[in-house]
Amino acid sequence: MSQEKTVFEKSKKGRHGYSFDFSELEHVQATDFLPESMLRQSDLKLPELTELDVVRHYTRLSHKNYSIDTNFYPLGSCTMKYNPRINETVASLDGFTKTHPMQYQYTIQGNLRLMYELGELLKGITGMQGVSLQPCAGAQGEFTGLLMIRAYHTANGNPRKKVIIPESAHGTNPASAALCGYEVVTVKCNEQGLMDPSEVEKVLDDDVACLMVTNPSTLGIFESHIKTISNMVHGHGGLVYCDGANLNAILGQVQVADLGVDCMHINLHKTFTTPHGGGGPGAGPVVVSEALLPYLPVPFIKKDGERYVTEYDRPDSIGRVRAFFGNFGMFVRAYTYIREMGKEGLKQVSDMAVLNANYIRAKLKDRFSVSYPSPTLHEVIFSDQTFKHTKVKTLDIAKRLLDFGFHAPTIYFPITVSGALMIEPTETESQETLDEFCDAMIQIFIETQEDPQKVMDAPHSTKLKRLNEVKAAREPKLRELL
Repeated sequence: MSQEKTVFEKSKKGRHGYSFDFSELEHVQATDFLPESMLRQSDLKLPELTELDVVRHYTRLSHKNYSIDTNFYPLGSCTMKYNPRINETVASLDGFTKTHPMQYQYTIQGNLRLMYELGELLKGITGMQGVSLQPCAGAQGEFTGLLMIRAYHTANGNPRKKVIIPESAHGTNPASAALCGYEVVTVKCNEQGLMDPSEVEKVLDDDVACLMVTNPSTLGIFESHIKTISNMVHGHGGLVYCDGANLNAILGQVQVADLGVDCMHINLHKTFTTPHGGGGPGAGPVVVSEALLPYLPVPFIKKDGERYVTEYDRPDSIGRVRAFFGNFGMFVRAYTYIREMGKEGLKQVSDMAVLNANYIRAKLKDRFSVSYPSPTLHEVIFSDQTFKHTKVKTLDIAKRLLDFGFHAPTIYFPITVSGALMIEPTETESQETLDEFCDAMIQIFIETQEDPQKVMDAPHSTKLKRLNEVKAAREPKLRELL
C-alpha cells in the first residue's frame, strides 16, 4: 500500500474549503485593526485543498492510528486505562467550558468548589495534609515537590546537596533532582527487586535532602521496607518523596502518608482517567505532609464559610508553577471519575489491576522468563532469557504483536532487566482480551523457536512495515511552513 501523502503534497493551486461573500469587506484594510508592524510581509504557506479533501485525508489517517478505543494497549508503567465517556460529558458542560479563570471569583464558585473538593478527595485517598493542583504533568509535579523540599531545608538553614534514588525508580526522578541542583545518589536493588535498608544506610547522611522512591516500583513490586527506610531518612533530617505514577495499584489498599511519605505527585491520566499526553493538557497534582504545607504553590484554594476563595498571602510559598489554576478540564474529569467510583469502587480498581497483571504472569511465565521472584502488583516484567539463544530480539517480539492487532508493551525498560517486556493490563481489560493477548504472545514465542525469521521480519500486516526509527529520530523530515 502506498504511503499517505501529506496535505502539502496534495495541495492544488486555487482549491479552497470555503465560499464566503467578501464583497462587504472590500474597503476594509488590516491596518484598520492592527499596526503595520504586526502584519505579515509574505503569504502564509498553507496547503490549498477542498473541504472534502481535508476530511477524507484526516479520516484515513485516524483509521491508521492505534488507540485505547480500538484495542488493548499494554504499555507498562503508563497505565493506559479506558477513560469513561461520562468524564467527557461532564467536562463539556457550559458551566465549565464557558468560564475563564480571570473572572470575578463570585462568578466561578462552582469551579472553585470542584477544585477544592478534588483536592480534599486526593488528600483523603493518600492521607496527606495539603495539596496543589497546579502542576500540569507528573514530571512538573516532581519538580514542584523538590522545590518545596529545597525550600523546607533552606528555611532550616541548609538546602542540602543530595537526593537518593533507587534504580527501580521512575525514569524522570533523576532528571527532576538534577534540575533542582541536587546530586543524584543511586541505590541498587537486591535480588528480589527491592530497596535494601542496609544499602540505603551506606549513603545516608546529613547532606541528603530526600529519598525519591517509586512505590510500587517500575518493577511492579511494592517496597516492603519503605516504612523502615522512611524512618531512617527522617532520622537524618531528610524527607521522603514518592513518585505516584503507580498509585493505580494501591488505591484503597494503603495510604502513602502511613509509609512516611512527605510529598507525592499524582498522575491524573494514569490513575483517574484523564486523557494521556499527545501534547495536550495533563495534570500532576502534588500532595504533601504537614512539614511542607507552608511551601505549597499559590494561589491556594480554601473554603471560607460558604464561599470558596484563593489565598496568595503565603510568605513561604515557592510561588506559582502554572498559569491560573492548572489544567481545569482535567480536574473535572478526575473529579467525575472519583465521585462515580466511590471508596469501594477505587479499591476494586486496584484489586482488578493487580489480578489482571498476575493473570498474564501466570499464563506466560512458562514461555517468558519473569524478571524477579517478588509478587507482582499492577504490571509484570519478562526478560529475554527464553529466546536469547535465537537471533530474535525484544524489539522483534514487539513488532510481531502488531500483526495480532495489539499495541506493543514497553520494551527495554527498566534497564536493569535484560531485554525487558513490561506489561500493564490495568483493571479495565476483560479476561477475554487478556486471553487473546496471551494467546498471541504464546504463538509468537513458538515462532521464536520454530520460525524466528518470521518474527524478525515483522510486522507483516500493518499499513507501514518496519521503519528505520533511529534515522527518523536523528534525521527528521521537516518542512518550512512560514
